[in-house]
Amino acid sequence: MDPQHLPYVVREHRRLFPDGFFARLGPGFLGAYTGLYLTSPHALAFIAESEGRPVGFLVGVTDPVLHRRHTLRRHGGKLLTHAICGLAVRPGLLLHFLRTRLPRYYRKLTRRQPPSAPLAQASPTQASPTPPGPGAVLAHVAVADEASSQGIGADLMERFVAAATIAGCGRVSLVTAEGPQGAGPYYERRGWQLVGRTATPEGRQLLTYERILGTPGWTRANVPGAPTVR
Repeated sequence: MDPQHLPYVVREHRRLFPDGFFARLGPGFLGAYTGLYLTSPHALAFIAESEGRPVGFLVGVTDPVLHRRHTLRRHGGKLLTHAICGLAVRPGLLLHFLRTRLPRYYRKLTRRQPPSAPLAQASPTQASPTPPGPGAVLAHVAVADEASSQGIGADLMERFVAAATIAGCGRVSLVTAEGPQGAGPYYERRGWQLVGRTATPEGRQLLTYERILGTPGWTRANVPGAPTVR
């Protein structure tokens, strides 16, 4: 992903994930937040293109602790400014932030647990040995409606998994909404395992999926003219 792709990614993020807190802060904050994936040495960002047009994207981190540290040291002031501006023009969202998210963010930013620590809110459904190396996190993956059912989302995920493996990660995790609005069955068909459930401050139920790196994933044959991922 290049900086020129950010307007597309921000627009699609707001369209597909309108209830997310970052999306509700407005395009200014979301653009600054997404741009962090392009500058952090502990993050990855991919774009899928068809005939020169973007049709999908994926962003994630290979080490959440080091990525958070890099963000605070190098871009914390800029990101905070965008967040304050977004909250200032949305008083309802500001009140919601003070009541639900501020204490949570403070604890996350000040904790000192190692990268491989388990998710604090997750309730694992199956116990399994923790593989060595940090745990990568796939933050967002999206594909345009006109490019769906072409395997683009799976290709984006496999590219991320391959890069995370090279970076020395032992596993990759992601979350999706529980129920018909989520994509749990989609991930399960592609080798991801349900490991727990979490809840957002707004009460939305989320499923946590994990994939141990080195296990088989989804692949597809080369199709002439298929969108490319880079």
